[in-house]
Amino acid sequence: MKRREFLIGAAAGTAVLASPAIVRAQDVTTLRVHQMLPAQATIPAKAIEPWVKRVEEASGGRLKFELYPAMQLGGAPGDLFDQAKDGVVDLIWTVLGYTPGRFPKSEVFELPFMVTKAEPTSVAFQNYVEANALNEFDGVKLICVHGHGPGLFHTKDPVTKLEDLKGMKIRGGSRIISDMLARLGAEPIGMPVPQVPEALSTGVINGTTIPWEVTPSLKVAELVKNHTGFSGSHGLYTQTFAFTMNLDRYNGLPDDLKALIDANSGIETAREFGRVMDEGDAVGLKIATDAGNNIIQLDEAETARWKEAAQPTIDQWFADMQAAGTDGKALYDAAKAAIEAEGV
Repeated sequence: MKRREFLIGAAAGTAVLASPAIVRAQDVTTLRVHQMLPAQATIPAKAIEPWVKRVEEASGGRLKFELYPAMQLGGAPGDLFDQAKDGVVDLIWTVLGYTPGRFPKSEVFELPFMVTKAEPTSVAFQNYVEANALNEFDGVKLICVHGHGPGLFHTKDPVTKLEDLKGMKIRGGSRIISDMLARLGAEPIGMPVPQVPEALSTGVINGTTIPWEVTPSLKVAELVKNHTGFSGSHGLYTQTFAFTMNLDRYNGLPDDLKALIDANSGIETAREFGRVMDEGDAVGLKIATDAGNNIIQLDEAETARWKEAAQPTIDQWFADMQAAGTDGKALYDAAKAAIEAEGV
């Protein structure tokens, strides 16, 4: 289904569910949405808020959502998935890599130079999860999974070749990414993305791996002046994300409202989340360019050196999956096929 058809379908859903009758207060279900980033960041502002508005309108006022950004309801980013699963909150958006080892099949999308732009990556990831890793989301209602655009380096000192990374303290956002950073010669420092500005300011890290999209809300282009990307259509990495709902809250809804949540879950929702990530990348790049920052793109030969240096991370993931009794190569091939099916 294309985006235009998706939006038409959403409008039709509004017509079906909306009622001219006044909705009684006792008929309104209020759901709390918790996530780790500021409200103005790309996904909260451009994906979650429109999703909430669309579902509220289509419910005819029977569903209401309260948005809690920046961990306002407490806990750490790594707690978010369980907050939804355990019913502490109703819906969450989180980075899967914040709970290392919990989503091993989903980790394949984080492997080096695996993915490209966020929209096709997100569609591919949703298709892959539905076919191969849905059991990793047992106990929650999965709204969608998605990725971000090509990950790159943002550093205090320029990185123009592989050797420049040696010894740098670089933030990594997941187990896989930190493993890759170590094999590339950096000293990986694991932390959730909201901690990046302070860590850069205080010298805890010399740089960070994040996509362009998140740099404006973290003011990264003000904190560092060097940004290093790679040649070709495939970026260094992506992080994987999930938007989930407490299963009991979902199951407790009337059938028509469950159907409404279903209609706003899955492939087209993943596509929308990926699309706004791509749009956010363009915004972040423009801010850094307008600031006169040093935008570095490694050429094909140098990019090939990084791919070779990062290959052991892929091999190690295969070994880890084999030790757990899972055919990692088959999952890797399935992920590759899902990505290629999106024309990338």
